[in-house]
Amino acid sequence: MEFSKEEKVAIVSKIQAWFSDELGQEIGQFDAEFLLDFMGEEVGKYFYNRGLYDAQAILEGRMEAITEAIAELEK
Repeated sequence: MEFSKEEKVAIVSKIQAWFSDELGQEIGQFDAEFLLDFMGEEVGKYFYNRGLYDAQAILEGRMEAITEAIAELEK
């Protein structure tokens, strides 16, 4: 998973803030980038797949609504 330089800076900043706010620990930029890379490689696919499943469910619902609308027009 590749992020632009700006995206990576923003995400690393959020990771550092989370560690500070939630755990009371400071984490350096290198460690935050390492964690980002790990999460992207090991966990990111689960989030990506969930997004695909959610999009598929939305499309199925809309297709069902279109099918019903067409059926109403046929009557």
